[in-house]
Amino acid sequence: MINTKFEKNILELIRRTSAFLPADIESTLEIRHDLERKGELAEFALDLVLQNIGLAKKFSQPICQDTGTVSFFIQVPVGVNQIELKDVIKKCVVTATEKGYLRQNSVDSLTGKNTGNNLGHGHPNFHFEQWENDYIDMRLILKGGGCENMSTQYKLPGEFHGKKFGRDLAGVRACILDAIFQAQGKGCGPGFLGVCIGGDRAMGYEFAKEQLLREIDDVNPVPELAMLEEQIMSESNQLEIGPMGFGGKMTIGSCKIGARNRLPASFFVTIAYMCWAFRRRGVKLTTDGEVIEWLYQTPGEFEIPLNITSGFKVDAKSIKTLNTPLTTEDIRQLKVGDVVLINGTMFTGRDAVHKFLYDGGELDIIKNGIIYHCGPVILEDGGEFKVMAAGPTTSIREEPYQHEIIKKFGIKAVIGKGGMGEKTRLACQEYGSVYLHAIGGAAQIYAQCVKAVPSVHLKQFGSPEAVWELKVEGFPAVVTMDAHGNSLHKIVEEKSRVNLVKIL
Repeated sequence: MINTKFEKNILELIRRTSAFLPADIESTLEIRHDLERKGELAEFALDLVLQNIGLAKKFSQPICQDTGTVSFFIQVPVGVNQIELKDVIKKCVVTATEKGYLRQNSVDSLTGKNTGNNLGHGHPNFHFEQWENDYIDMRLILKGGGCENMSTQYKLPGEFHGKKFGRDLAGVRACILDAIFQAQGKGCGPGFLGVCIGGDRAMGYEFAKEQLLREIDDVNPVPELAMLEEQIMSESNQLEIGPMGFGGKMTIGSCKIGARNRLPASFFVTIAYMCWAFRRRGVKLTTDGEVIEWLYQTPGEFEIPLNITSGFKVDAKSIKTLNTPLTTEDIRQLKVGDVVLINGTMFTGRDAVHKFLYDGGELDIIKNGIIYHCGPVILEDGGEFKVMAAGPTTSIREEPYQHEIIKKFGIKAVIGKGGMGEKTRLACQEYGSVYLHAIGGAAQIYAQCVKAVPSVHLKQFGSPEAVWELKVEGFPAVVTMDAHGNSLHKIVEEKSRVNLVKIL
């Protein structure tokens, strides 16, 4: 029978998944951080990532503000009422949203309206399977939109970078490496991959995502796939795409590959790309809702007092301070690769806002200012706004609009993650603007920088899409497009393309 014990423990599962990165992922990031060249942007990015992980634990707040699609993978014994279990999970999702563990992320695909509670058609996402054991195995993955957009599917035979590949593991290898190359820094790299060989199109995406439930140090029981996983890990990190696409040694943190039977006419290779904020936790429950065992957990992990300071530090070769309002002289002195700390005012703006402004909408308050591609988690408390998480969203979605908005509103700086395209690069050069790359997923680092939220505009678009005025101090970012026509991501992409051709 489903009871309040289920509600308590499922809510705790959501909290832990949102705020506490699993130990196997954190350990991988720590090891790879120490292998990056000292003083380089890759080390800088991973350093802030690791500090962000600690802050999320300390405050029990989302590691990344994009808590993504809420996906449950549940195995139940015969006799468990799946309808009742779904209902209690939905109730917990609503509570978790109210508490700020989850961002308001469920949008009606026809109307564009945010439901505000993470419920809706297909939200949350359930994968049920009945099994012979007498307990419930419940696992949760929170997968944000930035990395979900980098998931992709290929069909073989195919041609990659001038070389043809067939329906074999060499072709699968080429598909995976090309997917990593295409992602660059857009999915909050370093990435973690789940791969499905075969199946139909729908099964491929589902089973690829299930591979993300595997732990980092497990060994594939199929020898050929175990060898391919190791090969992908070695070769992908030779691409030198690096964390956030800044260049560096860690491009991928793991690659887990499974296979499903296929039709004779089809050979799909499906890649589920997961960001560094690899949020997956699990729990084994009795049919009465009691906890048998927490999964993906180290002994005593939640009993040991956390010794983590509230702040963070920025360590880079050289740091430039920017105080708003920014001047043309401030912008022209910046160059690609500069690390900056921003003090002053910026305004969040995502997809709905950019389309609104591009279509002729007015918002004078942003003129000559800074636009931050961000959908923060913000709660209202006693008439004041409290920022729970405030990392960047993927900027390339705004590429169709950004040139015109920079021109129309005199925008001095655009902040986001993953880089932008040629039109934005030209706009920065023509109108004296810069693109600043914030560290993707570092939601608690950036929440610490926000000292006040004086106002909110265009609330009709929903909380993540509204324009929030943020007063910030010591906001760290990297110049990846300057006002002189240079693009760091373009440089890294061309270098990684050369490396990929050599590897293939």
